[in-house]
Amino acid sequence: MTKPIEFYFWPTPNGWKASVALEEMGLPYEVKLINIGKGEQFAPEFLAISPNNRMPAIVDPEGPDGAPVSVFESGAILMYLARKTGRFYGSSERERIAVEEWLMWQMGGVGPMAGQAHHFLKYAPVMDPPQVLPYAQDRYRGEVARLYKVLDTRLAENEYVAGDFYSIADMAIWPWASLWEGQQQTLEDKPHFARWLETVGAREGVKAGRALHAELRQTPQENKESHKVLFGRKE
Repeated sequence: MTKPIEFYFWPTPNGWKASVALEEMGLPYEVKLINIGKGEQFAPEFLAISPNNRMPAIVDPEGPDGAPVSVFESGAILMYLARKTGRFYGSSERERIAVEEWLMWQMGGVGPMAGQAHHFLKYAPVMDPPQVLPYAQDRYRGEVARLYKVLDTRLAENEYVAGDFYSIADMAIWPWASLWEGQQQTLEDKPHFARWLETVGAREGVKAGRALHAELRQTPQENKESHKVLFGRKE
């Protein structure tokens, strides 16, 4: 009997990447919640698995050669799970190159830029004292818009991000892209992006991964105490 993967998770876009992948691949897993608003990511036992104090992370008791292995960083988790199952990574070297290109594009671009947009547009204005920084808001709002236009152009000629097949690249990008409204973006000028958002969001695995412990999500206004932990605020 296959042993479940230990899944260290909190319902955020980066957490959803791995929860979607686990659901899509039909892998058994056991959730171990890491409440990042309470600082549980700094616990020594978690740092032993994820030394950068970020979730998600996994421990696969049936790793390479049947020995346990831990994996941190959402992109690395997606690649590991795709290799483990032989799914969602393309069927040729050219397809795998495309998957990795767009996965790295998400890791180095969409994730960090959308994350900063969320911070300056949603969190900073409700801090005590409020931090409304128009330059930072414009900078990251504009960069996210540029990235989504790049994606829209790509999707004008491809059903999915890496080609005509659904892959871990889609799983990586969709969680952040699905929050486009909070990033103050528009869809009217990005019809292919809008089509892809709906197509991917309708998948059962995506819906299940997105719904995992969704009741624990809070708005910046609902949990201001978390700002001290998440952003090093000392007030």
